[in-house]
Amino acid sequence: MQIDKYIQDGQDPKVIEKIYTKIIDMLTHGESINYIALQKKPAVTLLPDSITISNKRIFLGEFTRLGLATNFEIFSWQDIKDIAFKEEIFGSKVTVIPFTGENLSIDYIPKIQARKLYQLIKDALESSKNPAEKSTPIVKTSNPSKSNTFTETTADRPLYTDTSKNQEPAVPLSTATPPAPSVPPTLSKPEEEDELTLKLKKLKTLYDKQLITQAEYETKKAEILSKL
Repeated sequence: MQIDKYIQDGQDPKVIEKIYTKIIDMLTHGESINYIALQKKPAVTLLPDSITISNKRIFLGEFTRLGLATNFEIFSWQDIKDIAFKEEIFGSKVTVIPFTGENLSIDYIPKIQARKLYQLIKDALESSKNPAEKSTPIVKTSNPSKSNTFTETTADRPLYTDTSKNQEPAVPLSTATPPAPSVPPTLSKPEEEDELTLKLKKLKTLYDKQLITQAEYETKKAEILSKL
């Protein structure tokens, strides 16, 4: 049983062992004990009250029935509003302030343990704050010279800007001038080819299809060109 780290501020090892064995059975998945503070009255205290803090909750313990049973008041960090302690002649009075219900106090906590409790609990409360409270708040800006101008930016809303600048009135749909229909460009009619050009093209086609020889092609071509 690893209880050495819980007795470094003068805690009674036997009492720490009893409390540790009771609380260890109540821990949830991923939960671990961080600190145990014990009450220490001026007279001998065989069954002191205790304050145990874990990474998820705080346990206020009170031994009953001559140590055969223990009453625990247990709060998660989200249920705790604040922690306070007051140093007195004999030790300190530590008070846990929940959001609902009465405040719970344990007195005669040794001063060094009370200071350690205060520090650890404050850190735990700060870490347990709702992440939504840490997100970027809504930013609103206004210009008194313009009655309907504001900008609201959030993570879930689009940027919205409404301004009363002078704008040209919109043209009603019923009176809007329809756009002029587009006219396709007029294709220019190719010039008609003369008879000689057509004969030359026809002759070239016959030659390309190998219907006449090159000699025939050249002879006929020269004949056509001679008529120019």
